[in-house]
Amino acid sequence: QVQLVESGGGPVQTGGSLRLSCEASGITFSARCLVWFRQAPGKERERVATIDNAGRTAYSISMKGRVTISRNNAKNTLHLQMDDLRPEDTAVYYCAAKGKFVACAGSEFAYWGQGTQVTVSS
Repeated sequence: QVQLVESGGGPVQTGGSLRLSCEASGITFSARCLVWFRQAPGKERERVATIDNAGRTAYSISMKGRVTISRNNAKNTLHLQMDDLRPEDTAVYYCAAKGKFVACAGSEFAYWGQGTQVTVSS
C-alpha cells in the first residue's frame, strides 16, 4: 500500500517559519518528480514548489524567495522550508509524486498525500 504522509503543519504567526515533511512508504522517491501543492478554502489548488530527480527546483511566484524544496531519496522524504509566512499562505499543503521517469510538467500525479494544514495568523 502506497502512502505519502505530510507533517509539520500547524499554526504560526505572520513572519514565522514552518518546515513541512512528506514521507513515502510503498514507493521510492528516486526517479520521480515531487511537488508541493496548496489549497486554500474557496480557491483552486496551486503548485507551490517542484523538484525533479536531478534536484532542479521551481517555485510559484507567490512563494518564490520564501520557500525551499528539498528531497532525500535515501530516506524517501520530501521537505518544504517556508519562511516569512503570511496570512495568505494559510492553506492545506499536499505533497505529490509523479510516476517514475515522468516529466514534471502536467497535472497528472501518481500519488498524493492527505495534506497538512498551515494556518498563519496576523
